[in-house]
Amino acid sequence: MFEELCPVGPQWTLDWDAVRSAFPWVRALEGVPQDPIHHAEGDVATHTRMACEALVALPEWRARPEPDRVRLFATVLLHDVAKPFRTQIEDGRITAHGHSRAGDLLARKLLWEMGRPIAWREHVAALVRHHQVPLWALERPDLDQIAFRVSLVARNDDLATLARADILGRICGDTESVLENIALFEEYCRERDCLDRPRLFPSDHARFQYFRTPGRDPNYAAYDDTRVEVTVLSGLPGVGKDHWIASHRPGWPVVSLDSVRERLGIAPDGDQRAVAAAAFEEARVLLRAGERFVWNATNISRQLRDRCIGLAADYRARITLIGLEAPQAVIHARNRARPEPVPAAVIDRLVGKWEAVDLTEAHAVERVDTAQMSTRT
Repeated sequence: MFEELCPVGPQWTLDWDAVRSAFPWVRALEGVPQDPIHHAEGDVATHTRMACEALVALPEWRARPEPDRVRLFATVLLHDVAKPFRTQIEDGRITAHGHSRAGDLLARKLLWEMGRPIAWREHVAALVRHHQVPLWALERPDLDQIAFRVSLVARNDDLATLARADILGRICGDTESVLENIALFEEYCRERDCLDRPRLFPSDHARFQYFRTPGRDPNYAAYDDTRVEVTVLSGLPGVGKDHWIASHRPGWPVVSLDSVRERLGIAPDGDQRAVAAAAFEEARVLLRAGERFVWNATNISRQLRDRCIGLAADYRARITLIGLEAPQAVIHARNRARPEPVPAAVIDRLVGKWEAVDLTEAHAVERVDTAQMSTRT
């Protein structure tokens, strides 16, 4: 649908009525209020339409290859998709705190349900998550880490184009100064060689340590002192984690939260603290012995994965992170075929919290569509 609706030359005409008809989440933006100081143009739907019009008028967007134009068009449509759920009135002011991060999660869910390719979907979701960064980039002390991360999962020149369309799609008093900030962000990324390409690191271990160590020099060639291999899985119920282990890590010990749960007689919706404690102790025993293993759990959020990865890193493990996924219909069909299916509502709730794996988290990262083939990043 994005390909069909994306404006093309020579007219570059945006058919907003067709866009509105195609996407329920666009219609959901109608009537959602905004701060009139920075958004005097009206509700979120009006801003999104104006941002799309601004995008298709940009020479830098028109000059890009068609696949890039479509992807950026989809990103502008989605950049404020979470505002209906994050907008509130505080002391008479309209705010939408957290809408960028929530937009990342919602964009991923919507694009997954639409069956968009994994890399395409994650590129868009990353831009949605960071779409406000170029507006005030030089005020952020963590800008290097943000710019380097975006370069690994998307592109910073795309982020700058998105931000430019965002600000030009508003009626506000500080447009020129914010456009200058976006230009400075582009120059900043160009100087760090991560504007239109991934940031390069001396090694996988150097990259891993950089993103785990505040203030670390990205050019430091960290000595690789790893001593044991650990594979951490991430995936929704029904994605095929056990099958993947049998095919790709045969004979490896497995720390499985499902197995621990069954052994302790704790239901999936019961208190999981004892389950986590027992699983972590199993992992420590293997790490102390220097024995490779697989960590088998849903680990759908970065925070959950970081607990496993952090423990392994403390024992100088080389960590491979595998993000397993499959189309929505496949997951639900597999789940229904299980002896003890997970309630569909639970899976749907987990999808809303799902953060896909990325290269900032481990030494090696793979995103695997278990209905097809793996793609290494």
